[in-house]
Amino acid sequence: MLKTVLKVLLASTLILGGIAVGGTIFAAKGIDKAGDRLEEEIHN
Repeated sequence: MLKTVLKVLLASTLILGGIAVGGTIFAAKGIDKAGDRLEEEIHN
């Protein structure tokens, strides 16, 4: 019983961690692209 609970907990942690990391990378790329566009507008 305890092993099953731990496995579910571990799986949930890994899934949520993956989503958090993926979301962070996606947001960072979006911010980077927006920054590039802003920089182009400032210099032109």
